[in-house]
This record gives sequence, structure tokens and C-alpha cells, in this order.
Amino acid sequence: MKTEITGWHVLAIFGLAFGVIITVNLTLAVNAVRTFPGLEVDNSYVASQKFDTDRDAQIALGWDVSADLDGNDLVLRIVQNGTPIAPMIEEAIFGRATSVQQDQTPEFSFINGALRARVEGGEGNWNLRLKARAPDGTLFQQRVIVRTDQ
Repeated sequence: MKTEITGWHVLAIFGLAFGVIITVNLTLAVNAVRTFPGLEVDNSYVASQKFDTDRDAQIALGWDVSADLDGNDLVLRIVQNGTPIAPMIEEAIFGRATSVQQDQTPEFSFINGALRARVEGGEGNWNLRLKARAPDGTLFQQRVIVRTDQ
């Protein structure tokens, strides 16, 4: 016995196919919005007006900044002209690159030429969003990619 495909069958196939596509798109959109960490600045136009001046001031400091994760120790090295320094940390947020759910605020101590703090880390992509103040008052802002050797 042959079954004939009618207009209702075609309509059901199209409805089911588009229903799957729309469901997948909505699921992905909801998850993207839920995990988005937010804006970097409130008003990008205002921030852009002094970006070049701020960047030039940071470059003039001559700081070389790197961060490593050694077990549960976050090791932040700030070197100026070959000498490790410990500037005033105004804000430091350690977390994943794509989500704010695991963000932590480390409390640094200057030990053996590096700033160290205990954090709950692990494998994967981690960032340190750093705001430090130089002795001359210059604000240093940088997102530092944290290297993991795990």
C-alpha cells in the first residue's frame, strides 16, 4: 500500500522543521544573554575621548605585567625597568573570560618580587581585570590573560 504525501503532511514537516530551528535559536540566544559578562564601559563615546591619552600614560610607565596560576596561587608580576614593583591595586577581578559566575576578588601580598593571592582556579581560560595606581597617580588598566600550567 502506497501512502500519499498530502499538503497537510508537507505543512507538518515544514512546521516541525521551523519549530526545531526556532527552538534552537531561542535556546542559544537565552544562554548567550545569560552568560554575557556585561559592558566594559557605560558610554563608549565618552571613554573614547580620553583613550589615547590614557594609553600613552600607561605605556610611559614601562610596566611589563604577567600573571600565572600556580595551583591555587595567583602570581602577578609587575616589572618596571627590570625591577619588580608592587603598585597600589585599586581593583582586581579574577575570573573566566566569558562569564562572571566564578569571579573572585583576590587580596594580594608582595612576596619574593611578585604579588600573590589565593584563588579558586583550575584549568581553562582565566583573566585578571586589573586596575593599579602608579606612585605618580597614573591609573594602569589592563585585562591580563592568566597562564595556567595545569
